[in-house]
Amino acid sequence: MPRHVDHDARRKQIATAVCELIAERGFEAATLREVADRAGVSMGAVQRAFPKDGMLRFALEHVIAQTDERGKRRIEAAGKTARALLTITLQEMALADEHRVEARVWLTFLTRAGVQKGFAQVLRDYHDKARALLVWLVQHGQTTGEIHAGLDADLEAQALQALTDGLTQQAALGYTTPDFTRQLIDHATTHLWTSKP
Repeated sequence: MPRHVDHDARRKQIATAVCELIAERGFEAATLREVADRAGVSMGAVQRAFPKDGMLRFALEHVIAQTDERGKRRIEAAGKTARALLTITLQEMALADEHRVEARVWLTFLTRAGVQKGFAQVLRDYHDKARALLVWLVQHGQTTGEIHAGLDADLEAQALQALTDGLTQQAALGYTTPDFTRQLIDHATTHLWTSKP
């Protein structure tokens, strides 16, 4: 009787192997043979799991999905105030030091996006969704009275997104710590709040 294979689990297993190899040794390390060895599967299993060039794009989407899922869990545990929601979202978007592997993988794909349109589109889509979320969070805070009503929500969202992009780079380089990342986010958002914490 043929063995049942959980294809989604297999694809995630392979994507994790891709990300680990990229974080350790760069994009070039994610060869078919290396990925198969790291994932503990045959090269044929990798080829069956993904169409041509699909493995690397799926790995990028996998990093985004992991970040989103972790962010949702943290947001649910954070409480309902606009301050808590925005702060947790920014910390997650910054891919702080405790997620340095993801930060390295993210930046590796970002550099590749300059020459590979498929990666660029995935990253643009993510950035668009992230900015829309930040705009909504700022507007939510304005509705609850926690954030100054006169601020331009879109401009604030773009500035906060630029901050988290920079913090991701610093995390990947080991230039910052999770505590300092949180301090910078607190400092950068001080002007938003109508009252002190």
